[in-house]
Amino acid sequence: MVLSRFLASQISEYESGDYLRDLGHAYCSFTVARDIFDIMPRATQEAWSDITTRLATFGEALGGWVELLAAAVGAGNVVPRRQVESIIEQAENLAGDESRFLALVEESRQGGFGTPELEHAAQVARQQAGKTAAWLRSEYLPHAPEEDGVGEELYVRAAERFLGIVLDPEEAYAWGWSEIARLRAEMAVEAAKVDPTLTLEEVLHLLETDPARAVPREDFCRFVEERLKRAVDDLDGDHFDVPDPVRQITVSLAPPGGALGAWYVNPSVDWQRPGSVWYALGTRTRIPVWQEVATAYHEGFPGHHLQIGVAMFEAENLSLAHRTLIWYPGHGEGWALYAERAMDEFGYFETPDYRLGLLASQIFRAVRVVVDIGAHLGLPIPADAPLHAGAAWDFDRAVDYVEQVGLQVREVAESEVKRYLGWPGQAISYKVGEREILDIRRLLEERDEGFDLKDFHRRVLGSGNLRLDHLRELLLDETS
Repeated sequence: MVLSRFLASQISEYESGDYLRDLGHAYCSFTVARDIFDIMPRATQEAWSDITTRLATFGEALGGWVELLAAAVGAGNVVPRRQVESIIEQAENLAGDESRFLALVEESRQGGFGTPELEHAAQVARQQAGKTAAWLRSEYLPHAPEEDGVGEELYVRAAERFLGIVLDPEEAYAWGWSEIARLRAEMAVEAAKVDPTLTLEEVLHLLETDPARAVPREDFCRFVEERLKRAVDDLDGDHFDVPDPVRQITVSLAPPGGALGAWYVNPSVDWQRPGSVWYALGTRTRIPVWQEVATAYHEGFPGHHLQIGVAMFEAENLSLAHRTLIWYPGHGEGWALYAERAMDEFGYFETPDYRLGLLASQIFRAVRVVVDIGAHLGLPIPADAPLHAGAAWDFDRAVDYVEQVGLQVREVAESEVKRYLGWPGQAISYKVGEREILDIRRLLEERDEGFDLKDFHRRVLGSGNLRLDHLRELLLDETS
């Protein structure tokens, strides 16, 4: 049933023509082909030989993608201009003097694995990236519409593929605004614990600018690793069952040239490559950490790393396709946001700074709901909204919301809004997915006086990634 429902979703994407829209600021075939080099093994000459081969054939991957986009142009199904310009910029960066492919060559030399073949392959790959950028600029970009929003019909289709439920966008939009209001009120109470003489905005400015509340860029990964190790050591056995291979997790900084943010990369099926959390920090040299504790739990443990690791460990119960191919962000990102809340229940936001970071994470995801739905469907900003009240959405107003209400630095906010506009329906999956998981938990707690939280976590994680409607059916029917 899991695979058939997933394949039905893929067939729907094909029949609607949405598969042709494979171009977006944060995620598309180009970013996948580029970013795969970040996780390839590097410890042996054989591993570097594999990198050499992939670099030398990089143009083949891009060529297939360009053929798809050419078909999209022929079908008149082209993504908005802002998305195309972003990928052109990223492809030109990959072709230029700051290319991460040149960084690969330097890394191979420093490790004693450099070869002329690798250097040549890197130059070939850079040339292919430049060629692709030129094609996008001359053949695709002229057909791209200026309007960023995709409209309700396409949006609802995309949201169902991400969530696994049929979305009522206007209900979700109104709910997103109510969440923003609730969270802003809770943040004001928490901010008073940091300094009762300051306003919420002043406290947040303090957290973002106080050198004592930041770590140097070179120490950031260690800061995250220490938080994650403590969480695994403390919670294994009490609230979660952590398989031995899942106890290992790495934290790394991503090469420059891509979208900013944080993300998780799955372990390999044979566990030779552990699960890893990646951060693209932009140009900052000191990183404020008040929000980063929540992000660590979200991307690492007990968020994506535990969720995906447990599913991959269930080889006897879940198919290979279910463990490695099927992914509904509504369940996946919903769990990761739920995991942040769970860590609050367990007492792991031990300072007002960090708890404000948790609330900031929550309000950031609530802002995503209103920006994503509002911008794509052209819904008005409410008259009682905290910013741009009564106005229509545009790119700059959306960035203002992510920065000033969602509490992201401007550089990140701009990247985030480009992401939402190029990936309709994905950004809401965090908060909407969390809402569904919390509602399922609430119903189980009301139904069963002996409700066992650890068992609830076991069932949510052990069933693998599912459509949200399937998760509801499975968990509620098991106890009915």
